[in-house]
Amino acid sequence: MKNLIKKITPDFLLNWYYFALSALGAILYCFPSRKIKIIGVAGTDGKTTTTALIVAILEQARYKVASISTVRFKIGDKEWKNTLKMTMPGRFNLQQFLKQAVNARCDYAVLEVTDEGIKQHRHQFINFKTAVLTNITPEHIEAHGSFEKMRKENEKLFQIAKEAHIINLDDENAKYFLKHSSWQKFCYGLNNNLKIENCKFIRATNIRTSEKGIEFMVNNIKFCSELLGEFNIYNVLAAICVGLLEGISLEDCQKALEKFQGVPGRMEIIIKEPFRAIVDYAHTTASLEKVYQTIQDLKLNSLAGGQDSKLICVFGSCGGGRDKWKRPEFGEIAAKYCEEIILTNEDPYDENPDQVLENIEKGILKIKNLKLNENLKIKIKNYQKILDRREAIKKSLELAKPGDVVIITGKGREPWICVAEGKKIPWDDGKIVKEEFEKLYQL
Repeated sequence: MKNLIKKITPDFLLNWYYFALSALGAILYCFPSRKIKIIGVAGTDGKTTTTALIVAILEQARYKVASISTVRFKIGDKEWKNTLKMTMPGRFNLQQFLKQAVNARCDYAVLEVTDEGIKQHRHQFINFKTAVLTNITPEHIEAHGSFEKMRKENEKLFQIAKEAHIINLDDENAKYFLKHSSWQKFCYGLNNNLKIENCKFIRATNIRTSEKGIEFMVNNIKFCSELLGEFNIYNVLAAICVGLLEGISLEDCQKALEKFQGVPGRMEIIIKEPFRAIVDYAHTTASLEKVYQTIQDLKLNSLAGGQDSKLICVFGSCGGGRDKWKRPEFGEIAAKYCEEIILTNEDPYDENPDQVLENIEKGILKIKNLKLNENLKIKIKNYQKILDRREAIKKSLELAKPGDVVIITGKGREPWICVAEGKKIPWDDGKIVKEEFEKLYQL
């Protein structure tokens, strides 16, 4: 019924409705964002890890911090899981949370900000001090109508955060965010040497990635972390920029990173021996390829035990009509990197889950045919479809031999699988991996 009302209601009426709700929420809770420093983290991938890193750096400097992310809510020392299946909560929940953070005397609130949330005016009447951009890649295209419209929704955060902007200069869409004015600008990156007027540039040098984590230098100070993959260096740099903006030294940023334990469900190694089983949230084409590329690169550094080891992947795609375009692309990406592919259920909502997997399968078959007809060095050997996600995970563990890597993507540590009629099935990929591994090895 809710979705039907949205479909038949003109856009201008929906916009006014969302705007009015945001205004009402702010009034009801007495505009709490005026009494606390708000940092918004926008972008397609990396928001959750970047948010957690910013919190770690601010807390290292002994500030009291509140935060909202896909994974958790946090006010000072109090933390609880985000079970809403929403990265950016509704307007009343947001304002209530900020009121609680103010009452708890927090100095900062760090919020993940989504393009869908902005489109629905959830960001309105929140006084954002700082806006952070991770990256922009296609997502929620059906909801916005085009990639350009999606990008412009993210830009709105930078239009209202007038004090400071922090931008990933290596992202090809950075130019659109740089044009918005602010009192201070920080840019960060690994590869870009462009000098942007009135923008302080923080660059990582002497980069090393291995199965033990990442290492790099910033202004002759060495940073080390157990986080895996070059893409995480960007997340760290964004957080360092926030630290420097707030007058926190690089040395304190360094200490915070050394203590940082990562985010559950983000390149989280669940099983280490006799093979590796990893859970990750990757749910966009860009993030999925980065995850596979990272594992492939780390194989060479013995993460997976040698050249004969194989990559076994388990994944699906979100249903409910969301981003149908990316399903065959998921299949293509997996077929290029993974020897064994198991397609499974993710969050079908009201859509036929078999149809979702068939859409992904088209991409796999395209790459298999290329391999067959053009003799390309593509990884895929076998693929299968197992709708039951637990059974799919179980099968992946049965297929794994010593030295292999099993990677389960799409949900991370999300607490639910969303099915038809608004029902939710309790879930946790990491927990299921552990349970099935213990059964398999009779631990």
